[in-house]
Amino acid sequence: MKQIPEDRPLIAPSLLSCDFSRIAEEVQAIEAAGADLLHVDVMDGHFVPNITVGPLIVDAIARHATRPLDVHLMIAEPDPYLQAFAEAGADILTVHWETCAHLHRSVQAIHHLDRPAGVSLNPATPVAVLEDILDDVEMVLLMSVNPGFGGQRFIPRALEKIAALRTMAQARGRDDLRIEVDGGITRENAAAVLTAGADILVSGSAIFRSGDYAAYITALRNAASHG
Repeated sequence: MKQIPEDRPLIAPSLLSCDFSRIAEEVQAIEAAGADLLHVDVMDGHFVPNITVGPLIVDAIARHATRPLDVHLMIAEPDPYLQAFAEAGADILTVHWETCAHLHRSVQAIHHLDRPAGVSLNPATPVAVLEDILDDVEMVLLMSVNPGFGGQRFIPRALEKIAALRTMAQARGRDDLRIEVDGGITRENAAAVLTAGADILVSGSAIFRSGDYAAYITALRNAASHG
């Protein structure tokens, strides 16, 4: 299992926006461009209105990746699939608060697989729901678009949620908590997102359509110094 880098901020390009017909080359190119993590969006057509990849594709990606695979399970019933994705090469497993009937059990199951656990919230879900699980997770992923499709516009209200979550974490002595933000992240809004308290930026279409992966990843990372 690959370890999450300690540096902050981290840039996690979303492979949802890459050219899947040449996935090996895309993985190698995005890593060479400076990606810290590789974000893999798993969608089931039930929880979100799209279907993407399963464990077989995660395994194919893992065979070419040297960076940790940040696997985001946007699926209605994640628990039965946690082991399969861990065995396929997921280095971080994130489930949605909205899909887990017994969230603490799901987080425990991820830890039993020797993986860091993340919990994700949709835009309309308040951070207050994390009060009783925050001490048990390594990462919180805040969606800044409604999940299901790439290329959407950032929802500005997410900035308040990021700040509220960072305040909550600090009050509990959780300065180590990673706050990841996914959806509409560009070099134009990255500084505001990082200033609010995020330390992992997921960016898909903005990077993969930029024409220069390295320059765009550098611009996102440098946004930390301009917040």
